[in-house]
Amino acid sequence: MRRRIGRPPWRSNHPFVGRIWQWFGVGMLLGATVVFIRLSVTEISAGRDVSQLPAFGAGTADSARTVPDQAGLKGQAGTGSAKPARGDDSGRAASGGGKGGTKEETEAEGALDRISVRIYLTEENRIETVPLETYVQGVLAGEMPIDFELEALKAQAIAARTYIVRRLSLGDRSGMNTDKADVTDTIEHQVYVPVAQLARKWTGDQEKANLAKLKRAVEETRGLVITYGGEPIQAAFFSTSNGYTENSEEYWDQPLPYLRSVASPWDADISPRYKETVTITKEQFYAKMGLTGKKASAKLSIKVTDRTDGNRIKSLTINGEPFSGREVRERLGLASSQFAWSVKKDAVTITTYGYGHGVGMSQWGANGMAQDGKQAEDILRYYYTGTKVEQASKLPI
Repeated sequence: MRRRIGRPPWRSNHPFVGRIWQWFGVGMLLGATVVFIRLSVTEISAGRDVSQLPAFGAGTADSARTVPDQAGLKGQAGTGSAKPARGDDSGRAASGGGKGGTKEETEAEGALDRISVRIYLTEENRIETVPLETYVQGVLAGEMPIDFELEALKAQAIAARTYIVRRLSLGDRSGMNTDKADVTDTIEHQVYVPVAQLARKWTGDQEKANLAKLKRAVEETRGLVITYGGEPIQAAFFSTSNGYTENSEEYWDQPLPYLRSVASPWDADISPRYKETVTITKEQFYAKMGLTGKKASAKLSIKVTDRTDGNRIKSLTINGEPFSGREVRERLGLASSQFAWSVKKDAVTITTYGYGHGVGMSQWGANGMAQDGKQAEDILRYYYTGTKVEQASKLPI
């Protein structure tokens, strides 16, 4: 998180005028009801083409799933302090698992259930087509350790669903080399574990318990998405914060009102990726930073010139040459753009804090909040400023 770091650049100068989200138009074909999503996009006030926004899923350098001994290998499923779902104003469980409502709402929810997602499986070179909620389950298995608290898993499931609902409704084709699939199974979009692989991801009693926990997290959030102004958001997430999340414009160019910097103090205590130290030679350092001649002198001088609201390095100079913190992070392959350094003889030692781009929901922070008894919706509303969690079927037609 993010990364993102492994994420496509945000091409922010693409013009964009009055896009319409395609949301639930109903027609009859061969006796079957075909429903498309229609939504209106108004949140991107700077006039960018929304299809060019970054994927915002958690990728290799940002996701909690990259932590060694994760994905449920450190402990048994179901040991977290999951809380019962709270009721919302409609009388339906806030966690999304309840049925009920008007005939129109029931039909709309059924329409959502009929949506399929076509995933291009890169290693297998084939396309897997699955129902929307099955896709969410596969993403949850790929993007977050199963031994996380249930409420953290539910928050991740809602974020994953929000991403794909938004992408499908926009007809977003970014990052695709084929028109026969909607997304890939990589960090280009969201990491997805195919159905066949999921069945053998765990063994013995662990398999049964973990699959049950995974399915519960998806089922109890069925149909729920994160919205701002009544529209699905760009649900950015990443592995571990440095103590704060980042404003979206500090990593990408586009400022979004719901991707604001907030404190995330849980990560430092529970994430194994909170602090990392790497050492490289001065020669390697200069080469990776593209410095030559006098800029690659024996004496190394690094000075921070500005910091972000999230306490990451926004800009700095290296032997007088200006760089952004993101540039340094990506060129050196660092875990975070908050870092400290020391120079001794011919080596540079760099210590980073946090893991990922820092925009949106911190996965380890979400787990810390869940350990403190917070519900999935509390977690999401905290990390995504001013948002709501609501049924996609209730959004304006």
